[in-house]
Amino acid sequence: MAGFVTVALALAIGPGSEDINNTYVVASLVMPFLWVLVLGLARAYEHRYLGVSEEEYRAVGRAVLGLLSLLAIGGLFVKAQWSRLYVITLVVMLFALGLLVRRAMRHWLHAHRRQGQLMQRTVVVGRADAAAELIRNIKRSPDQGLDVVAVCTSGLDSDWNTTSSIEGVPVMGTALDAISAVDLVDAEVVAVTSHPELAGKGLRRLAWALEERGVELVVSTGLLDVAGPRLSLRQSTDMSLLHIERPAATRRSVVLKSLMDRTLAAALVLMLSPVFIGIALAIKFTSPGPVLFRQKRVGVGGEFFTIYKFRTMVVDAEKQLAALMQYNEGNTVQFKMKKDPRITPIGTFLRRFSLDELPQLFNVLIGNMSLVGPRPQSQAEVEQYEPDAMRRLHVRPGMTGLWQISGRSDLDWEQSIRLDLRYVDNWSPIVDLQILFRTFKAVVTSNGAY
Repeated sequence: MAGFVTVALALAIGPGSEDINNTYVVASLVMPFLWVLVLGLARAYEHRYLGVSEEEYRAVGRAVLGLLSLLAIGGLFVKAQWSRLYVITLVVMLFALGLLVRRAMRHWLHAHRRQGQLMQRTVVVGRADAAAELIRNIKRSPDQGLDVVAVCTSGLDSDWNTTSSIEGVPVMGTALDAISAVDLVDAEVVAVTSHPELAGKGLRRLAWALEERGVELVVSTGLLDVAGPRLSLRQSTDMSLLHIERPAATRRSVVLKSLMDRTLAAALVLMLSPVFIGIALAIKFTSPGPVLFRQKRVGVGGEFFTIYKFRTMVVDAEKQLAALMQYNEGNTVQFKMKKDPRITPIGTFLRRFSLDELPQLFNVLIGNMSLVGPRPQSQAEVEQYEPDAMRRLHVRPGMTGLWQISGRSDLDWEQSIRLDLRYVDNWSPIVDLQILFRTFKAVVTSNGAY
């Protein structure tokens, strides 16, 4: 459909009516089918990418470049003089519509998968504890389209050896029974995690048997929260190694991130200056005390800085905290209370739309915060860090981040730290822009928990 719409538009605004000849007519009739062919050659229709990987979007870009090359080569052979406006319209619209259609289809697919539809029946094979962890991860991510219907495992102790199910999924034998389980449950995917019987030859024989049945094989690397762009194969004649790129914290990336942060922050401050003034006046006239709330937070490298927010609580809020600890609805480290009596009426409105965070744009301009990054935490919270959590301090804290678009106060402490560490190890300018877009979308919907 995108091909037909694009061709009609390109003919309408490209060559003049007097310039349309047989070459344009033939090219326009063939173009939609050629577009589908080029998408197929660019691997845009591979099932493993649909609704899961950003690779399907990159495939659209590759297809556009391939089509442009075909137009150039075809034009040489038939000695056609393509209108520049025709070619530009064709290429730009195919790329834009291709991305939009795939985005819409991804939303449709995810909506059905969250209802348990359009899923691939999956058998998990591996050591019992590793299989349990993999099943939990799969269940937390229904968008992946995997429905675990059986487990083939062997235990490490008596507790695992006597169980008939793992995470609610029936155990159907050991790793050596995987093929029988696949046939019995009519599986479409086998997911393998760590298991001593599936190393080297064992895994290769399993792959051969699944190939004969047309069943996909996926292998869990055991590497948590390492983004795809950091993974690549390092191949040689007799072996293949998984190469993990270092995180993107190079000097060039840090400078680019800082430049992008300060440019966007400056633009937002200018655009939102009337909002700043309005909020300041509303706080001043409805609640005694200062307009801004200041607090010491721990920044990059463990250095302290002063964070700025619009005040949303009464002036003596900190003194009242001890009496309210018994009503804590947050996690074990961070205090949260949905109906906190310390919040002022205007503060409730500001928090609902996250407007109280706007003064942090000045923190971004100063350089002690970023637009995107781990949550800026207090010294008391940092003192409870385990060694792994200290890695959060390798980057500047942010106004928003993965923890905010994934649940905020609904997350426990371990989940919050895990999301922050994932960001630290995998951030990039593109990831930052994606998080900013999702944050803006969540704030506009005013759900109060972006």
